Amino acid sequence: MKNSKTEQHPLGYYLPLNTRALMLGSFPPPRERWSMDFYYPNFQNDMWRILGLVFYSDKDYFVAASGKAFDEEKAKLFCREKGIGLGDTAMEVIRLKDNASDKFLEVVTPVKPEEILDKIPFCKAIVITGQKAMDTLLSVLSFDVPKIGAFASCLIGNRMIKVYRMPSSSRAYPKPLQEKAKDYKKMFGELGFLSISFLYLY
Repeated sequence: MKNSKTEQHPLGYYLPLNTRALMLGSFPPPRERWSMDFYYPNFQNDMWRILGLVFYSDKDYFVAASGKAFDEEKAKLFCREKGIGLGDTAMEVIRLKDNASDKFLEVVTPVKPEEILDKIPFCKAIVITGQKAMDTLLSVLSFDVPKIGAFASCLIGNRMIKVYRMPSSSRAYPKPLQEKAKDYKKMFGELGFLSISFLYLY
């Protein structure tokens, strides 16, 4: 029988004052799969390994001393220092199966992009980290879908925002970690994150 219980998003948007890029996934996995109380908490998800490779040439940079979890404070400090916001495209979902798969998520309430962007006036790009997240964003915005690793321009409110379509950090997405990191490094390079020191604001 189909599960009809709705689930509210358990994390608020993480929006440093200096946010230049907003990374949006789909929805967090069930809490029993969390290794920290922050975005991309599943230790089997490779987003923090990708970011470790891109910015520090170390896939384990964000791994806690235990080796079994990600370091929440280190991850948050990184976002504040670099000006990276984190969030999801779904605010309320129904899990059709009790697992972490995007394939079995039914989105009830999608993100309101203009409301979020109003809180981060320096943001120039939205980075979509998977197909479900892209499909959900397309339900509330209209733009030409870019190829993976590329971007499309989208008018949101009175601002022209670059919307990047990036490979999923899930291991279910059939691409090696190093290749995913190469795509993300190119994207962050285009946005200036790898060559400019951003103002550090809380």
